[in-house]
Amino acid sequence: MKYFFVLSLLYLGTSFTVFSQSGKVYDNLSMTSEILKGDRKYAVYLPPDYETSERSYPVLYLLHGAGDDQTGWVQFGEVLRLTDNTIKDGTATPMVIIMPDANTGQRGYFNEGENWRYEDFFFEEFMPYVEKKYRIKSEKRYRAVAGLSMGGGGSFMYALHHPELFSSACPLSAYIGPLTIDDFKERLKRDNKKYSDKEIKEKFARHNALSLIESVPVEDIKSVRWYIDCGDDDFLYEGNSLVHIAMTKKGIPHEYRVRDGRHSWTYWREALPTVLEFVSDTFHQH
Repeated sequence: MKYFFVLSLLYLGTSFTVFSQSGKVYDNLSMTSEILKGDRKYAVYLPPDYETSERSYPVLYLLHGAGDDQTGWVQFGEVLRLTDNTIKDGTATPMVIIMPDANTGQRGYFNEGENWRYEDFFFEEFMPYVEKKYRIKSEKRYRAVAGLSMGGGGSFMYALHHPELFSSACPLSAYIGPLTIDDFKERLKRDNKKYSDKEIKEKFARHNALSLIESVPVEDIKSVRWYIDCGDDDFLYEGNSLVHIAMTKKGIPHEYRVRDGRHSWTYWREALPTVLEFVSDTFHQH
């Protein structure tokens, strides 16, 4: 009887330890980039069982918005608490979440001339680096991208530029790019940037979700599962609505959500558990 009692205590203790485990977040990590000529910071979320297992995990690249950095989703998005909770209740699978900094030196996820080749850095240096450093499954099926505002635009463009790399994409309140060439020219004028007409057309075509939906082969876009979410009071509602209409006309399956809310962290915190569930569903085999 005493032996059974001791075993019961050990079992309960083990169960309590397992269920009380928390993931870990490191938000001041860095790597050296030759492309961007300096150190680049990033944050990482590691799931509760990362340190006690030897398994490899799917990965979500989670992009911040303008004005934030790699700490945005940690500090304001509460990624640790929300991800732990969705893993604990079974709606999300354990995953590694990588949050890069695209706000130091110059802001943005795309290439801007020879001095700011951020997109080249992301795909040629950053992604290979973190997928080697952490136990990450480096296959399309186990890789997702999501982000808010500027990072939502990054999510659109990265998945449309490289549909062979991502199984799902979840742009939130996304800046989809200037809606017209004239809008783009006005923005360049405000930013005091000068490009030739040819360069303007090329940049518009590459950094506008609507243009890419027209130019990228439909089957490639369909190979990515899409979750698009933008609040009914968000100033970026028009671009997201137009993307929804364009995808619908092309017969591209996607989830499109318009919830009550504006361009705010309250909205994005409420979105994150659903994003985690969506990408987890894509990671699983059906």
